[in-house]
Amino acid sequence: MLRIKNLKCSYGSITAVHGVSLSVKKGELISIIGANGAGKSSLLLAVCGLMKTWSGEISFEDNSLRGMSPPSIVRAGISMVPEGRQIFSPLSVMDNLKMGAYTMYRKRMKAEVEKDFKMVLSMFPILRERADQLAGTLSGGEQQMLAIARALMARPRLLVLDEPSMGLAPKIVDMIFETIETLRNQGVTILLVEQNARAALKIADRGYVLETGKMVLQGSADELLVDDDVKRAYLGQDYGDFYDGRGN
Repeated sequence: MLRIKNLKCSYGSITAVHGVSLSVKKGELISIIGANGAGKSSLLLAVCGLMKTWSGEISFEDNSLRGMSPPSIVRAGISMVPEGRQIFSPLSVMDNLKMGAYTMYRKRMKAEVEKDFKMVLSMFPILRERADQLAGTLSGGEQQMLAIARALMARPRLLVLDEPSMGLAPKIVDMIFETIETLRNQGVTILLVEQNARAALKIADRGYVLETGKMVLQGSADELLVDDDVKRAYLGQDYGDFYDGRGN
């Protein structure tokens, strides 16, 4: 579904991603793990058309994404839940969801949008209670739920999530990962960037490890969970005890 080959991304003279290649098959949940500054977010920004300075190849469903604008990429079937959530704080919860559905409105699919409202509000009942509340007044966990729901309103075939557990309480982290796993089980293809490596790999099919902009390791999630280098760098006991919202 998604293929990246020899991707290089730069911020001016600084190269953030050095020749990375990866693939995501339909129905898979792929986790990308790595430390801060590894280039994980830059990779996602390039996929979603939000980082213009890149070379290499990015294709989605056999179509190149080169030169496509972010709205065009959303219409092609890719939605992103950005790092830090980036909701529209001055707008209500419902208006944020409507913003997520703008591609559907453009297709004059109002009836389908209404079905999607029901779906995401059923998935996140608290958002129904907060429908008229300003999004900026929600808790961090509620804002993350809103960011995911907003992305789903575009009916993505590939859902891209950037650090969805960042800054959230362990119980909320647990709920967010359960939601991600549920979406995968419902057939949504997912590309997940996450520093909470243990929890991310527990729900993933496969994983990639980035270090200083380079792909240093890849394999099945089960293989990476028991890999000595991954365990030492990302799955240490202290790290796991603190971050794994499932208590593992």
